[in-house]
Amino acid sequence: MSKICKVFYKLGKMAGPSVRKAKWIWQTAANSQAEAIKAEYEVGRDMAYDVRHSLTLDADPQTGQILNEVGSHLASCVANKLRSFSFESIKGLGPEAFCLPGGFIFVSRSLVELCRWRKDEIAFILGHEMAHVIQGHVMERMISNSAIAAASRAAPVRDVFTASLRKVGIKFLETAYSQDQESQADRLGIRLAISAGYDPHGAIRFLSRIAESEDKSKLGNYFSSHPRCNVRIENITRLLDQ
Repeated sequence: MSKICKVFYKLGKMAGPSVRKAKWIWQTAANSQAEAIKAEYEVGRDMAYDVRHSLTLDADPQTGQILNEVGSHLASCVANKLRSFSFESIKGLGPEAFCLPGGFIFVSRSLVELCRWRKDEIAFILGHEMAHVIQGHVMERMISNSAIAAASRAAPVRDVFTASLRKVGIKFLETAYSQDQESQADRLGIRLAISAGYDPHGAIRFLSRIAESEDKSKLGNYFSSHPRCNVRIENITRLLDQ
């Protein structure tokens, strides 16, 4: 089991306030968009707190500066202004990036280095993760879990976050998105990059370099959970040709 997966498993047992998470699941299904996004943010905030205490944050100001600069440009182009995003760098891992409910995005420094510190390529990574949040993929992974779905149907809202849900915690992050969701995230991520003034061909240059890498073992789990690079390049090229 990779270090990041061990962290997710540990966090599954450390999941934050039960009432808040139960409220999020309930409100997402039953109440207004504003209330659902607010509750989703609160869940992500608790998870992000645990991530910061389980992984080593990158103290290098250069990494944080470039992530926040690119991320803020992308976030300014998001149509739904109810959503907010934060961007943080972690170190000591291979190339990794993941998003939490509510727009909390973590990127490893090694992935930034793999982008060669090029803003157009970083914009593709951040835009892709932001798209998973915007399109509800993170939420879908959580509430589609059978334990959560069954408990939310059977129990009163105050009792939804039962022991079985605490065991699940944020372990849902270990489950890969569907291939279709990954393709959707690529498409929206590219559109965000274009809207923010970044060169969308940076995505193609980045993926082409990854595809040509001779040592795939150094690429970690992040790329293995996505569609093959050549498929992503074909899809992005087709989108740009349109």
